[in-house]
Amino acid sequence: MKGTRTEAVITALLVATLASASGGTFAQAYPTKPVRILVGFAPGGGTDIMARAVAAKMTDSMKQQFIVENRPGANANLAAKLAAEAPADGYTILFMSVAHIMSKPVYKNLGYDIERDLTPLTVVSEVSNVLAAHPSLPAKTVKDVIALAKAKPGELTYATAGVGSPEHFAGEMLKMMTRTNLLMVPYKGGGPIAIDLVAGHVMTSFSTMPPIIPHVRAGRVRAVAVTKDKRAAVLPDVPTIAETVPGYAMSTWYGAVAPAKTPREIVVRLNQEMLKALALPEVKERLASLGADIVASSPEQTAAFFKTELAKYTKVAQAANIRAD
Repeated sequence: MKGTRTEAVITALLVATLASASGGTFAQAYPTKPVRILVGFAPGGGTDIMARAVAAKMTDSMKQQFIVENRPGANANLAAKLAAEAPADGYTILFMSVAHIMSKPVYKNLGYDIERDLTPLTVVSEVSNVLAAHPSLPAKTVKDVIALAKAKPGELTYATAGVGSPEHFAGEMLKMMTRTNLLMVPYKGGGPIAIDLVAGHVMTSFSTMPPIIPHVRAGRVRAVAVTKDKRAAVLPDVPTIAETVPGYAMSTWYGAVAPAKTPREIVVRLNQEMLKALALPEVKERLASLGADIVASSPEQTAAFFKTELAKYTKVAQAANIRAD
């Protein structure tokens, strides 16, 4: 009997050792095939730009293709739902933005829960949004925009990436705080917004910096103000909205998540590789030129940040009655 118990203990130890070894081998071997990075917006927007900057470096460092796949729709929630339903094997990543946090209090039936169905990897970066205007608009300051909106209620258009998007929240916050009425025009991402703003099909936007900065520099659109509570280093001469509307503050951030129950060793590996990419001088320079401040958080820090942001924007959505269905 004693010998049988001893043999059982030895067998159990061998099984545990082999399981541990196989897990380690799996982590070291990963990835063994291409990894898709879902982006819920059209090409050219902030999330797309961030995803491609990181994906290129991860392809180099991990010796496998990290392929960005644009799946716009439902204010980026189509891509999020696809990621939530994907196998939890490390071969599907969602590059997200604050828009996904904002969607939870706005939509009744998303088809997924960002806290339950997705695993945080990192917050990549944070940028200010820009209150931008077509050059033909007779409004060069925030005061001018407010005056124009009050003179023509519901006629001054502003572009967004959809109901509950960061651009929408930025516009609704300005409307609430100035008692004005702006007309929201939905698009499928920052790229299409920039194109139509340049063409004059929409008069203003609260665009994120990455897609709009090149057009500001080229003089194709006018940067009226930035939405953060401090001026942006990349646009030092552009005032904040808060300089005219005290207390106004809003920013957009970008992050990455994987399906829930993705193995811990894969989560850690992806986080490490993303942080490694974000530390590269060329990536830092590229993102800084677009007004982005690199964050590079751990999975645990990212999860805590998500909870804080969700509480904040739930309050805004309720106060402004932002609902999509």
